[in-house]
Amino acid sequence: MARKLRVGIVFGGRSGEHEVSLRSAASVLAAIDKKKYDVVPIGITKTGHWLLADDAEHMLAGGTTVTATHLPKSKTAHQSALVPTAHPAGLLHVPASSTKDQGQAEALGVDVIFPVLHGTFGEDGTIQGLFELAGKAYVGSGVLGSAAGMDKDVMKRLFEAAGLPIVEHITLLRGAWQKSPRKAIAEIETNLRYPLFVKPANLGSSVGISKVHDRSELAPAIVLAASYDRKIIVEQGVGGKAAKNKPGERARELEVAVLGNDDPKASVVGEIVPAKEFYDYEAKYESDASLPIIPAPLSKAQAREVREMAIAAFHACDCSGLARVDFLLEPEGRTGKPGRLYLNEINTMPGFTSISMYPKLWEASGLKYSDLIDRLIELALERRAERDDTQYSR
Repeated sequence: MARKLRVGIVFGGRSGEHEVSLRSAASVLAAIDKKKYDVVPIGITKTGHWLLADDAEHMLAGGTTVTATHLPKSKTAHQSALVPTAHPAGLLHVPASSTKDQGQAEALGVDVIFPVLHGTFGEDGTIQGLFELAGKAYVGSGVLGSAAGMDKDVMKRLFEAAGLPIVEHITLLRGAWQKSPRKAIAEIETNLRYPLFVKPANLGSSVGISKVHDRSELAPAIVLAASYDRKIIVEQGVGGKAAKNKPGERARELEVAVLGNDDPKASVVGEIVPAKEFYDYEAKYESDASLPIIPAPLSKAQAREVREMAIAAFHACDCSGLARVDFLLEPEGRTGKPGRLYLNEINTMPGFTSISMYPKLWEASGLKYSDLIDRLIELALERRAERDDTQYSR
């Protein structure tokens, strides 16, 4: 009988999206075919400790305590906060010095890693670099695609270079803001019109994002975004000033799921009607009032344009495996003429609960949640095999 493929599900992490990751991982662990895969849960706490087996499942259920018996004995309390409980070096098959270390190395000796991690240290290329050094197959984009998909400043530069339409925006450094807030505000108001969206460049799930209607709201929004990243993105809103009180005149928020490596496919187009003025963290995860519409009510030409643009964005950022691509569609003009379509951003590890948009879009396209997991694992192995064909020395 053939050995089952050993899949490590990595979740948690040190980012502001830790709780979102736990929800996504719980859904993946519940849906993955245990008859086909030997599943290893691997948790990362908010302090950076790596947990295995019962400890990982305990964290998934809401607990994050790391007991003293799980810490490396040679480390001080201060050092232990910087060293994972289960060493990532286990992925490299480093010889273990004890029976317990051997057990940890074996637990981490997986065939494929499914990093259900969102945000900083999980979706930005950092942990992908570890997997590359370990020579492991893993689900999702590589180091470059992950980093580009996380950094909204770099992402927009790549979209622009590819000729894809993006909203007017300015990138502001935290240091420049702290040195001269008045100069920064003057630059913003000279180049952009209210309403504005202020975002940390490197974060997801709408954490740290604010909609700014006038100057009185601008400084607090920048301070909030700057608390999450050294780079702040200030975007001109789509929909105009009327968007605050007239939902029908707000930009429509469209989403497409992309799946594949060198020849990716796009799902049907979905639309989110947020419960709040825009699709912020609370509207995404703490409210049942936001309405997903799948498929989105679009003409065939509009849907085709959105799907083609999603694949172009995927290629522009050198992504692989999966991504959700988000768009903004201007409301129709008074003449009924369709509004302009803007590429908003790409998310290389989107929310993955059974009710998240990425799986729902594929389900509407004919691919069930459990089959989607299978396909992502296949794509990870395919990309690893392709990498193994590359020569790295003379």
